[in-house]
Amino acid sequence: FLVINGILGPVLLGGAVATFFTGSNFLVDKGNIVSETGSIVISQWANASHGLDALLDPWNVCLGLAVFFLARVLGILYFINNINFDPLIARCKKQLIINTGFFLVFFLSFVVYVLVKDGYAVDPTTGVISMVPYKYLINFIEMPAVLVVFLLGVVGVLFGILATILKPKYNKGIWFAGIGTVLTVFALLLVSAYNNTAYYPSNVDLQSSLTLANSSSSKFTLKVMTYVSFLVPFVIAYIYYAWKSIDVSQITIEEINSKNNNTY
Repeated sequence: FLVINGILGPVLLGGAVATFFTGSNFLVDKGNIVSETGSIVISQWANASHGLDALLDPWNVCLGLAVFFLARVLGILYFINNINFDPLIARCKKQLIINTGFFLVFFLSFVVYVLVKDGYAVDPTTGVISMVPYKYLINFIEMPAVLVVFLLGVVGVLFGILATILKPKYNKGIWFAGIGTVLTVFALLLVSAYNNTAYYPSNVDLQSSLTLANSSSSKFTLKVMTYVSFLVPFVIAYIYYAWKSIDVSQITIEEINSKNNNTY
C-alpha cells in the first residue's frame, strides 16, 4: 500500500492540479436550488467517469509525472540531509541525477504548454467566460509579484538539487528545494485563479466554469475560515519543532545496528 500510494498519490494529485489549466467535464446548474424537485445538487459530472477521464489528457499525466519525480527528488534530498552513511549517499546522488532529469522534462514541458495555451478569462463586469490566447502568460506579466514568487521557487528547487549534486559534502538541498516547491506551487495556483481567470474550467459548458466570484462561500463561512487561518503560523511552528526534534542528529549505521541488536 505504501508503494501504491507513493506512485498513484503524486500522479493523481498532479493530474488534479493540471485540470485547473486544462479543464474537466462537468456541468453547473444553480437553478436546481429553486427547482420543484427540491434537489440542491447544482453540479454534476458530464459522464460516468466521475472526473477520471482527466487522466486521458496527456498534459494532466505530464504534470502528474512531474509531481511524482519531484516527490522522489525531495525524498532523496531528505535522505542525504539526514543519513550519515557514505555508500547510501552515493547511491542517492546517482538517483538524484536520474530523477531530476525526468522531473525537468515533464515539469518544463507542462509550464511551456501552460504559457502558450489559450486560457479561461472572466469578464469582471458580466461574469461571462471566454477563451483568451496566452492567458496564463498574460497573468504572469500583469502580476509581477506572482512571477517573482514563481521564479524564486524554481531557482530554489534547482539550487537545492544542483548544489547537492556538485558539492560532495553539501546536504542542505532539501531546505532550498522544499521551500522552492511551496513557492512554485503557490504561484501556479494564483495564476490559475487570479486576474479574472476561471480556476476550474468546464470543457463541456464554458459558462459552468468555476471562478473566485461564482464559487465563493457565504460571508459567514469566509469569516470562520479567516479566523481559522490565524492558526496557520502555530501549525507551521509545530511542524518545524516536530521535524527538528526528529532530525536533531543524522542516522548512522552504528545506530541502526545498535537498535537491531536491542530488538533481538
